[in-house]
Amino acid sequence: MKTIRVLIAADVRLYREGLAQVLSREPMLAVVGTVATYDEAMSAGRELRPDVILLDMQMARSPETVQEVGRVDPNVKVVAIGLTDAEGSVVSCAEIGVAGYVPRSGSLEDLVATVESVGRGEFLCSPLIAGTLLRRLSVLARERGVEAEGRLTVREREILGLINRCLSNKEIARELGIEVATVKNHVHNLFEKLSVHRRSQAAAKFRGEGQVPSLGQLAHPSKA
Repeated sequence: MKTIRVLIAADVRLYREGLAQVLSREPMLAVVGTVATYDEAMSAGRELRPDVILLDMQMARSPETVQEVGRVDPNVKVVAIGLTDAEGSVVSCAEIGVAGYVPRSGSLEDLVATVESVGRGEFLCSPLIAGTLLRRLSVLARERGVEAEGRLTVREREILGLINRCLSNKEIARELGIEVATVKNHVHNLFEKLSVHRRSQAAAKFRGEGQVPSLGQLAHPSKA
């Protein structure tokens, strides 16, 4: 397994130099540099090509550092340190792009294990945090579904309801009194808005949001 190249970013000199000494003793890690500011981190990241940036989240512009690192080179992973044990702080860091974290209560062994894990493309966290992140992902997925649903036109909602009833394009056209080509255009548009590729996926998402149109809507559809 290749050596993991680590760049340490922390504005407290004693802190970053101490971390550098500890990590340099690990056979799988190579400390390629230490920096104290956002600008230094960006410059060193481009020049030294680290695999992992160990970032003190108390450093000025640390969230911006995480986001810019991900934009400049997605292959560089950020491990956040200096976090509280609060679930919210960990989730916030995950949302801006950190690949791993070590809380303030973590040990040096935790730090080494996390850096090595992230360097291998893994994510090391407690079962509590894993559960929290999964719940957050579920909430985000629902929010995206509601947002997409809100962008559908009245006609697209009607057609989605008929897709949910397993009607074909020809059957939908006959039901609504419109051309098959018009139905195909509506189906294409709603697939894009819902980020799906098949009718079954659209119907499943539709049922999950509970947006089935009323019988009155289907009996008296609006004009295409």
